[in-house]
Amino acid sequence: TANLQIVQGDILTLPPAGLLSGGDSPGETRYKVVANLPYYITSPVLRHFLHADRRPEVMVVMVQEEVGRAIAAQPGDMSLLSVSVQTFARPRVVRKVLARSFHPAPKVDSLVLRLEALESPPIPTAEIPGFLDFVGAGFHSPRKQLRNSFGHGLRTTRERVDELLSRAAIAPERRPETLATEEWVRLWREHQAMAPEDNG
Repeated sequence: TANLQIVQGDILTLPPAGLLSGGDSPGETRYKVVANLPYYITSPVLRHFLHADRRPEVMVVMVQEEVGRAIAAQPGDMSLLSVSVQTFARPRVVRKVLARSFHPAPKVDSLVLRLEALESPPIPTAEIPGFLDFVGAGFHSPRKQLRNSFGHGLRTTRERVDELLSRAAIAPERRPETLATEEWVRLWREHQAMAPEDNG
C-alpha cells in the first residue's frame, strides 16, 4: 500500500532520521516505534532512538522482564541503564507477558513498556556520550558511597569528588542507585563548570 514501506537492514546502523520520509518540518518527522525487541540488543536499540537527534514521540516495546524493571526503576534501585533511558523518556510498565504466552516458551517472562520521549531533554545530543561516561563513572562501584565510587570511576581525589558533590548539594554518603535523573544532570553541570584538574 502507499503508506507502507519495508526496509531491510540492521536497525543499529540505520539512523532514525534516514527512515523518515518527511523533510525538516517537525510535523512531518514525528513518529512512533512499536517493537518486540530482540532481547540481546534491547539497550543498544533504546539508546539508538532515544539518543538520536530526532527522537520518537513514543516507543512501545516488549523486553525481558528483568531489563524492563531496571529501565523503569525508581531512585533506590537506579542503574546506568535506567538513567540513560529516563533522562530522555518517561517509562511506564504497560503489562507483564508470561513466557507461556509463546510457543515455544522462552525461559523468561517479558514486559511491555511505554516510553514517552521528553520534548526537551536536559542533555543536548552533543553531550550525551560525555554525560553517560560520567554517570558510568558514578556507578563504578554502585553499592559504595558516591564519594568512593566517583573517586574510582573518575580516577580523581576524594577532595575533588567532595567539592563536586557539595556544589551539587548531594551528600557524599549517598549511593549511586539512590540518585534521581535530575540529580545526575545537576552533577554533570557542576562537573562541567569545575576547573580542570592540575595533573602537573
